Amino acid sequence: MRRLLVVLVTVLLLVGCVSRPEPAPAVQRDVPPPWDAPRDAISYIQAAGLRELHLGADEDPWILDLEVQVDGEDVEIPAFIGIDRLRAVQAPVHTHDPGGEVWLEGDENRDSTLGHVFELWGVQFSDECLGAACGGVTVTVDGEVLDGDPTELMLRGVKEVSVSAVS
Repeated sequence: MRRLLVVLVTVLLLVGCVSRPEPAPAVQRDVPPPWDAPRDAISYIQAAGLRELHLGADEDPWILDLEVQVDGEDVEIPAFIGIDRLRAVQAPVHTHDPGGEVWLEGDENRDSTLGHVFELWGVQFSDECLGAACGGVTVTVDGEVLDGDPTELMLRGVKEVSVSAVS
């Protein structure tokens, strides 16, 4: 019994002494790919003005496919864009696995935009630039070229988005 008490007190002391590190600030990268998913997604979720949902919030789901190319080369879309595993939170728009499936889940996911995806990914994105590629950006939505600001594209109801940029 005494041994159990010693173990419990030791565990409590160790857990109480370990704290989470402060998250790194959100930075929009203007460099060529590859682009990994930011580890401290909480900073990116807050910078995007999105709600912090508990990890695993899966109400009202929608899944779409995202393809990204720079100068004709495919860019890998990483897992955990918009997911902060250390703090157990996620954005309403995020990726679970590498490969391009973008998930809209949880409250407020119907307001998620393509701009949110790139902001959460930490990659500069506009109608002119994607990362360091600033020679033009073309966005195709369900097979049709988008006419307008790609950052404002609402993702709910969309099945496929293709983003192509040239240097």
